Amino acid sequence: MFGDMMGMMGKLKETQAKVEETKKRLDSVSISEQSNDSLLKVVVSANREIKTIEIDDELLKDKDQLEDYLIVTLNRAIKKATEVNEAEISAVAKNGLPDIPGLTS
Repeated sequence: MFGDMMGMMGKLKETQAKVEETKKRLDSVSISEQSNDSLLKVVVSANREIKTIEIDDELLKDKDQLEDYLIVTLNRAIKKATEVNEAEISAVAKNGLPDIPGLTS
């Protein structure tokens, strides 16, 4: 019994380390998004950090339009990044968890 508990604790620590490694790796995964007319392009990491923003000169003429484009495009990029992040982290966590009776996802 005690050996099983120690084994589970070791497995949990190993899984935690793999999750941390995955989070670091996701810093280098880029998610690109652009407005429908390609006047605004953004790149975010899978950890939802903005990496680049490219704005066409045409958008600089209308502040309100630019703000709208930024909100829509960044939100789409962040949504995609969140989906990638959650899928990667949950896959690592699920594969590394010990089989505990009664514990299901």
